[in-house]
Amino acid sequence: MIPGFTERRVTVDDGVALHVAVGGNGRPIVLLHGFPQTHLMWRHVAADLAADHTVICPDLRGYGDSDKPAATDPDTYSKRTMAADVVALARALGHERFALAGHDRGALVAFRAGLDHPDAVTHLASLDVLPTLDMWDVLHGAQAAVAFHLYLMAQPPGLPERMIAASADEFFGSFLDGWAGDDKAIPAGVRAAYLDASRAAVPSIVADYRASAGIDVEHDRADREAGRRLSMPVTVVQQDWGAALGYDAAGLWRAWAPDLVHRTTTAGHFMAEEAPAEIVKALRDLLTR
Repeated sequence: MIPGFTERRVTVDDGVALHVAVGGNGRPIVLLHGFPQTHLMWRHVAADLAADHTVICPDLRGYGDSDKPAATDPDTYSKRTMAADVVALARALGHERFALAGHDRGALVAFRAGLDHPDAVTHLASLDVLPTLDMWDVLHGAQAAVAFHLYLMAQPPGLPERMIAASADEFFGSFLDGWAGDDKAIPAGVRAAYLDASRAAVPSIVADYRASAGIDVEHDRADREAGRRLSMPVTVVQQDWGAALGYDAAGLWRAWAPDLVHRTTTAGHFMAEEAPAEIVKALRDLLTR
């Protein structure tokens, strides 16, 4: 548990219940975790922000201790559906408007929430992703091997789930180990909790990724063609993948977010755990804009 936080289950749309940790008092901020993690990834950042904010840390649908509905159609794990979960959760906790920060998968949900619910999201932060449509555009050739898991989980239902379930700890553990810039940032107990949660959620995790190769692209493309952009202040913190892979990350983000602060970090992918003070500062700076 995050010290000082209380945990509960809150039912959102379609009867899906999210597990959520809540702490602090003040203007609300919702923190969304990434892959292959749970809300615990925010334990350091959340504790700091709770000094003067109400901090809401859910497990996304399909992850952690939240419900894992069967993917009966592509929309079950679309980022549009998951974003609606977040807005419904905040409202159930008494907050019509809130700041929103996401890491990895959670950042994609935050991005969609900002586009779909601009009246609810006051500020938006994204850690270490590109918007889905841009992500697929920049991956090409041998460089795309770094994102092999995106292609694996984009395949039709059946084979990816069986392959991953057959060696779940090795699969999910490879990302926890390979993406970390600091091997001490995720203690053994937290790592074990992430593996336990991921092992129990293979079908829903794959469905989340599969949606990002299908319906999420359709939603992003429709918004791009309609000229929709994020209207709130946006902060993006990323590793310098643009320099490594040959694209302008800040430029791609600016096309979606006119009021943008874009930062690169020397921390690894799990930056909220590796460099929490840096992420807290970025979020606090965002909340003053």
